Amino acid sequence: MPVTGAARMDPGPQGWQRGARNKGENDMRKRKAALFFDYPLADGVVFDDAARTRLADLTDLYPHTVNAENFAAHAPALADLEVIFASWGMPNLTDDQLASLPKLEAVFYAAGNVKAFAQQLIDHEITLVSAWAINAIPVAEMCLAQILLSLRGYFQAVHRYREQHDTAAAKRFTRPGVNGETIGLIGMGHIGTRLRHLLRDYPLEVIAHDPMLTAERAAELDVERVDLATLFSRAFIVSNHIPDLPSTRGTLGAPLFAAMRDGATFINTGRGAQIVEDELIAVLHDRTDLTALLDVTWPEPPADDSGLWTLPNVLISPHIGGTIGNEVSRLSACAIDEFEAWNAGRPLRFEVTAEILRTMG
Repeated sequence: MPVTGAARMDPGPQGWQRGARNKGENDMRKRKAALFFDYPLADGVVFDDAARTRLADLTDLYPHTVNAENFAAHAPALADLEVIFASWGMPNLTDDQLASLPKLEAVFYAAGNVKAFAQQLIDHEITLVSAWAINAIPVAEMCLAQILLSLRGYFQAVHRYREQHDTAAAKRFTRPGVNGETIGLIGMGHIGTRLRHLLRDYPLEVIAHDPMLTAERAAELDVERVDLATLFSRAFIVSNHIPDLPSTRGTLGAPLFAAMRDGATFINTGRGAQIVEDELIAVLHDRTDLTALLDVTWPEPPADDSGLWTLPNVLISPHIGGTIGNEVSRLSACAIDEFEAWNAGRPLRFEVTAEILRTMG
């Protein structure tokens, strides 16, 4: 495993070696930078040796990894800090903490969701960039796998086979296959859009619901815009990618699930709060032909007595859709690429502005 930030630390917070300034030529010197994160490294080291080497070439990199617990100890050495490279566990910096970082200009977040800390940075006019579009890649790939397996009836067949031990009976149900079937995507943000691109390799019709999806964008993506009721009644597979906003919570309830086609599958990699859980459970109890594949629930995990644990037509995974393992290097590469663009005065691809934050999940 690559050496972690803790293993690299110098004896004390004063270990930051002062880089030489080119006589006031700000664009010719290395920016003062530091790593901020706090997460278990078992699923992959975001800022691995290759990323740290690249950062050391591009910046004057502080030799410690900072987090919410040790911030106070390192703050005196960070007065000249200009750039933060962060990942999961980035603290929500308080006004006082930001006041101790008077030269901080930008945060490059090598992960996805920034809701926990973004508003403070935006309010203080600190540039924020997130690799959320890159974090969408594995989620879309997992959804593609689930869609293809669902079209073959895989999940239901496995359950029936285990129960009946009868090859013919286990697959005696609606299994349309991958040729001309209809897929419904709810939400056409980064994940929904990437999934749609992946689906282009298959002879499938894609319909979509997203209040922000324009006719021009729908034509570009080759999807048909429909309302939610139409999507649930027409699609054989419904995949949810709605952003987690107060206005979207409880959006998906019994009337929609009850309208699903015989043998249909509902996939949720969006957020669990968008589902009215009791209503979903009731429909799945009555409609044993339906299948639900839930990578997210609300709460996570579901309560011990939730029917989601016991219904035979529900499969719950422990929120595994995001970036893991060797994939995490894409996150740091994105963050560093964006830093290079920002430092050179070029346009940013993944900046999180106040307007974008309002619609982010």
